[in-house]
This record gives sequence, C-alpha cells and structure tokens, in this order.
Amino acid sequence: MSRTDPAVPAAQHPSHVPSDRPAEPSTASGNWSPPIDNHVHTQWSWDAPREADMARSCEQALAAGLPGLAFTDHLDFTTWTDEDPIGAENLDPHRYARMHLLDLEGYYATLEECRQRYPELRILSGVEIGEAHLWAASAAATVARTAAAGRPGPDRILGSLHAVPCHGRLTAADDLYRLMPAGEVMRRYLAELLRLVEGSDLFQVLAHIDFPRRMWPWSAGPYAEAAFEAEYRAVLRALAASDRVLEVNTKSPLLSAELVGWWRDCGGRAVSFGSDAHQPWRVGDKFKLAVDVVEAAGFRAGRDRFDFWRR
Repeated sequence: MSRTDPAVPAAQHPSHVPSDRPAEPSTASGNWSPPIDNHVHTQWSWDAPREADMARSCEQALAAGLPGLAFTDHLDFTTWTDEDPIGAENLDPHRYARMHLLDLEGYYATLEECRQRYPELRILSGVEIGEAHLWAASAAATVARTAAAGRPGPDRILGSLHAVPCHGRLTAADDLYRLMPAGEVMRRYLAELLRLVEGSDLFQVLAHIDFPRRMWPWSAGPYAEAAFEAEYRAVLRALAASDRVLEVNTKSPLLSAELVGWWRDCGGRAVSFGSDAHQPWRVGDKFKLAVDVVEAAGFRAGRDRFDFWRR
C-alpha cells in the first residue's frame, strides 16, 4: 500500500520535502503575511519523534514569519469510564500499545517557559482530542482539569478522528484499507466523522477532515474528492450548523478550493490553518499554498492576525 496521494503533484507532497527544509519565509515586500499555525505537536505528544521540541518549534515559527502558533498535543485515551460510549469497543493493540495520556503538568510547564523565552511570538495552549464522541466523559473531565488547576482552558481544542469502530474493535483508520475497498474506507470514515461532529461539542476546530486520504493506495487510482461529495457535505453541514471551524491541514494532501467552497456553501464561516507538525521544521509548512486555496474559496484574513480566516 502506498502512503502517498496520487492526486497531489510530487512537488507538493510532504514525502518529497527534505527533512531540513524550512517553512516558507515572510517576503521582504510584506505581501506574504502568513497566518498562525493552529496545529503543532511537541515532545509531549505520545507519537512525537525524537526531534520534537517545543522551543525549536517556536524558533521555526519566528524564522517563517508566523505571528504565533498553538501547541495542540494529542489528548488520547486507552481506558474508559462508565460514561464513555467507547466501553463496548475493544481497542486495537496495533494502535493503542504506545499511547499514553497527555502529561498536562509537564506540557504547561514547558509552554510557560517558551512564552517567557519568546515574548514576540503569540503561543497558544491547546489539545487535539481523538474520537471525542467516544471518550466524551474522559475528554471533558481532562479538559476541565486545566481550569481546576488554576489555568484557563485550552486556547485551541481540535477534534480529530484517527480510528473507527469496525467489527467490534476501534481500528486505526489506515488499517481499514486491509479490511475493505478504498472507497468504502473513506465512506465509513466520513460517516464516523459525522458522528464525531454531532456527538461532541467539546472541540472548536475539526482537524484533517479526510485523514485516511494520506494513506490512499495507488492501486485504487487517483483520489477524487467529488466521489465523496455527499459524505463531505454531510459533515460540513453539521460542522457549520454548530458554528465551528474547518481546518486546512498542510500535512494531509491539501483540500481543493472546490472542497473549501463546499464548506462555504454549507454555511461554514471560518477556516483554520494547521501544519500538524510533529517535527519543528514543519511548522508553517506549505502555508502559502494553503492560503492561495483558502482565498480562492472566498475566505480572507481579518484585522486580527491571530484569528481564524473568515468569509
């Protein structure tokens, strides 16, 4: 199975970007003013590679001319309470063996160190909650603990779907390709994503709307968003009805301007940019291209550089 997307030109695909490539810098003329990166991971994420480092990510943001970034480390769960709908599902050991709960104390201590060290950068707190509709009680209790510790709640809360219930087991989305045809994987994923949007009001931004597209197999032919338009639109309508935000994720194959246009058609009012960086060099990566896509769909930056882009 290939883990690249044949619909994305080689020059644009993350696998063709060298590991030491910096994000696009701000131009001297001032015409290119990048948005804030609202989806960055650090050493506190359970899947962080060795080079992940919050301070180095701040330095990369400054080098790229970003006004700020949000550290949205993974908030995932492996044990449930009686109030969590996940109790009826078995966890796939392939995915969950390495997973651990986010160390909030360590995370916030490092965050405060970076805020002191880089005062010229707006540094937002955040979490990326996986499958928040299935871990509803656990996720809400963990987020509430930040306020109980005397802190404000996270500045950015992302909702994401990395695993899907399948045959009585919560299965990593990429593993679904071994179990069913590629088109069925995307339809099953988007159907569960709709359940996430309708089943959790805890998150503010929907991350990487078509996550399994990252692993789309070459054998299935080029990926076509239009083949799943009805499923995309169902998710987008529900997200817009809840007045939340759609992420344009630059680690995934970029959404087309047409799909971001579907978001606008469905009533979507705001867009967030996120690199989904797990390595410092990827902070702000491909943001110029993402901005072009979002502008083509009719969304614009506001007066506040730290806000989402709006229609």
